[in-house]
Amino acid sequence: MSVESCRIDVWLWRARFAKTRSLAAALVEKGAIRLSHNGVQTRLDKPSRSVHPGDEVLFAQGGRLIAVRVLQMGERRGPPEEARALYEALD
Repeated sequence: MSVESCRIDVWLWRARFAKTRSLAAALVEKGAIRLSHNGVQTRLDKPSRSVHPGDEVLFAQGGRLIAVRVLQMGERRGPPEEARALYEALD
């Protein structure tokens, strides 16, 4: 079974960009996450917004700009190797 989409806060947490789901939700709520879906970039405002495979996510973390392409949704917050399989870094 492949999941077609996932909440952005859940995905950020599963991909280990945030330590907790509530921290991931706070990142989204303060407008720190930009999502490119079908070539249209939007600044996300709600943690309930969906992310899909192929979407690009852009955000700042630790003073660096991070751009990744979503590859899969994941089913849990697993070890770092599993988390890295959820995305690919963009240059």
